[in-house]
Amino acid sequence: MKALFITWRKRPVLTSAFLLACAVTLFFAGRLVFFTVYWSTHREMPVQGWMTVGYVARSWGLEPRALDAAAGLPEPEVKGRPQPLAEIARDRGVPLPEVIAEVEAAIAALKARSE
Repeated sequence: MKALFITWRKRPVLTSAFLLACAVTLFFAGRLVFFTVYWSTHREMPVQGWMTVGYVARSWGLEPRALDAAAGLPEPEVKGRPQPLAEIARDRGVPLPEVIAEVEAAIAALKARSE
């Protein structure tokens, strides 16, 4: 610890840059660990209305655009943001279980194609 203070006095800019680089590295390492743990426990989750197509696709290990196309869902560019399945059902004027059934059928078709 004493060596750090001595280095700080001699080269404050270099020491600050090193400490900043360490902080950035720790931040991204923490993010990596968090997302790795999160997605390893959220595999093949049942489709629910709050989920976006991207979330469903990531959970099932599929490409979001392929799932959009297979299920006949709008792409995120339609509204400028990802839409939850409940919002898609409301916009279409159909019940949510119908949209969920379409997504589940698309998942099954895409999984069958990839196997």
